[in-house]
Formats: sequence, structure tokens, C-alpha cells
Amino acid sequence: MTVSTPPPPTNSPARGRFITFEGIDGAGKSSQIAFVTGLLRARGLKVVATREPGGTPLGEKLRELLLHEPMHLETEALLMFAARREHLAALIEPALARGEWVVCDRFSDATWAYQGGGRGLEREKFAQLERWVHGHLQPDLTLLFDLPHTVAQGRIAAQARGLDRFEQERAEFHERVRAAYLERAAAAPARIRLIDADQPPALIQKRLEEIIANLCR
Repeated sequence: MTVSTPPPPTNSPARGRFITFEGIDGAGKSSQIAFVTGLLRARGLKVVATREPGGTPLGEKLRELLLHEPMHLETEALLMFAARREHLAALIEPALARGEWVVCDRFSDATWAYQGGGRGLEREKFAQLERWVHGHLQPDLTLLFDLPHTVAQGRIAAQARGLDRFEQERAEFHERVRAAYLERAAAAPARIRLIDADQPPALIQKRLEEIIANLCR
């Protein structure tokens, strides 16, 4: 008689969740990342907060090039995905495998919006890069902070700081970026949650609390 042996028990933790923040420059998403990270940690979750481009030593070097050095559109897109591949391999995927939650300021939706919508990168080229670099992984939740460019521009001007080369683009560029973000959100409504960023911070945070509570159920 053959006796089946049960599989050995596993001590592997449950996979963590991956949350990304998106929006045009000046939409105020960065100021809400700390708030959401705090909400998650208050629930006893281990959270890794990171950003793109960046997140790793190599990624931060590529960030400086991408934000300040003029380059061909396809070079820009390739560098974005190169930094992303390193980010995934060195930080995001290991953290998720340990059961930690990752909160990231921008991910591939930003490349779709900025390099695709803003600069005109062919959609098929974007799709090929996305499949190659992280076809196996998409964020569990993306919070898209939507705001008219005129309002965002006023917020940036009030900060009285040096602008990177994306922030220095003309209004038409930022309008295309916003339109591409909204198109992306319409195509993935289950993942991308639209946040009206043109309202008081308290109302935004109330909405974020509701979304995070539902995600943690």
C-alpha cells in the first residue's frame, strides 16, 4: 500500500502589498505618502517607502541623469525601465516576499503618462518594456492624484525651488501627461483609484483612510 506523504509545512510569510502614488508634478501626492505609510504602520504592518526613479544606489544615480540631463526620448524611457528593473530586483520584490508592504512614489504609470503621453513614446514600445521588466507584477493599488495643471503650477511656484527638466516643460506637456494618466485610470479602474487633489488636505486624507481600510480587510 502506498502512503502519501503530506507536503512539509511552510513558514513563508504571506506576500506583502504594493501601493503606488501617481499624479502630475504639484498634485500633492508626495505629502500624502507619509500619511498613508503612517496609516499602514499603525495597523502593525512593516512598510518600505521608496520612489522612482530611484530607490536604490544605482537608481538614484540614474534619477539625477533623468531629471537634469537632456536625452533622446527612447533613451529616457529605457533608463526609466532600467532603474525600475534594479528597483524591483534589489528592493521591491524582496520586501514583498518578506511580507512587507511597499509604498512607492511613482511606477510604470508615470512612464506611460510622461514618456508616453507627454513625450509621445509609442505605446507598443512602452508595452514591450513593461512586459519585459515587470510583466509578472503590477501594483495592488495605485492612488492617482488628479489636479488641473494651472493649480499644480501655482503650488510648484510657491515652493520657490529649482525645477527639474520635467517641471520646466510647457503647459501643453503637462496637460498631455494628465490626460494620459486619466486614460490609464479608465483602463484599470479596479487598480487605480482617482483622488481629487483640488480639495482640502483633510478631505483627501479622509478618502485615503477609506481606501486603505478597504484594502486591509
